[in-house]
Amino acid sequence: MRYIRYAFLGTLGIVLISVSLANRAMVELKLIPDVLAETVGFNLGISLPLFVVVLGGISAGLVIGFVWEWLREHKHRRAVGQKTREVHNLEREVTRLKGEKHQGKDEVLAILDEAG
Repeated sequence: MRYIRYAFLGTLGIVLISVSLANRAMVELKLIPDVLAETVGFNLGISLPLFVVVLGGISAGLVIGFVWEWLREHKHRRAVGQKTREVHNLEREVTRLKGEKHQGKDEVLAILDEAG
């Protein structure tokens, strides 16, 4: 299974390098369209290679998706934390009740009672 993962990652790397080398042309990214920029009076722009724009968009989408999913699953993580605390409290209560049950008995009989 490890070799399949390495083969997949290697193939993915080769494809990304190939796409990057094929799309080295410079493109200009602008903050707002030219018509609106004339009205506003300014327009921020930057020239980047096309592959940087494409790979940057993919990376930004992945990061946004991971953050969105992490925020969406908050209620599930909170419920698991509550259940874990509840189990811990119940285990302490069972231990306390077992201690009260065997209080005043012979230690050997208490051990045999716990085992059986």
